[in-house]
Amino acid sequence: MDPMSPPTQPTLPPPVRRIAVEGEPTVATPPANGNGHVAAAGAALPKRMRRADTAPFERMRTEALSIAYGQKLAVNQVSLTVRQGEVLALIGPSGCGKTTLLRSLNRLVDLTPAATRGGRILLDGEDVDSFDVTQLRRRVGMLFQQPNPFPMSIFDNVAYGLRERGSKRPSKRELEPAVLQALHRAGLFEEVKDNLDHPALALSGGQQQRLCIARSLAIQPEVLLLDEPCSALDPISTQVIEETIVSLRTDIAIVIVTHNLQQAQRVADHVAFMYLGDLIEYGEAERVFGAPVAERTREYVSGGFG
Repeated sequence: MDPMSPPTQPTLPPPVRRIAVEGEPTVATPPANGNGHVAAAGAALPKRMRRADTAPFERMRTEALSIAYGQKLAVNQVSLTVRQGEVLALIGPSGCGKTTLLRSLNRLVDLTPAATRGGRILLDGEDVDSFDVTQLRRRVGMLFQQPNPFPMSIFDNVAYGLRERGSKRPSKRELEPAVLQALHRAGLFEEVKDNLDHPALALSGGQQQRLCIARSLAIQPEVLLLDEPCSALDPISTQVIEETIVSLRTDIAIVIVTHNLQQAQRVADHVAFMYLGDLIEYGEAERVFGAPVAERTREYVSGGFG
């Protein structure tokens, strides 16, 4: 030290702050990692969205459903139930068969030339193969990852299915009540009520996705299939879509494929975990995430793989 330099002051530790609390402190739940996995199986779950009390009942059922693409088995002997009054989430790593299972419920898999299907899929107790495929897809609607509004007005997008359904083309005045009701149910009406004649493609991504929900709802489906509906949306739009999903479950059976486990925990009543085409675990969401039975499920929900 230079004898001519002024003496330095010793570094003091920061003062200790004490906060008085009335009871024992609680331990915060560790945050999820980037893939949306919870910190550990059995850890506290995120707050689930408030739901109205409903009495769920069966809408669809798969019985030993198997689907193959050529020689590759994508879904292996899967049996599960889809109920109105509940949201069923299909979870699992990429390539596990959950999207194939989802697309089979309204026979979209049939559009793939190499695909073969075994087992049965029932809608209201009837085999889906007994339905005209167009009628089936009206009863079992589907929403995809990317919003796909038609290049027409907001009103005409929602009215599209209604116009195509009948032999006589209904007037705009006749369609208006059903269109407005669908927009209300999709949580979009207040944002677009003064712009129904504007182009749908001018809407934001989140609004376009809710418009597609409204378009599906207008023809009054019994089941709604959602394939990663929030994957391209920002967090605020995602929250709105999730709230819409939960609000619709009373009237429609909903099946959602999601890679976001936090989202599945927020919206799902039942969860089906798939791995390499097999259904590993199926049950109530709180039980599957909080106390999974299968070791593979515990590894997945705790972020061990995926």
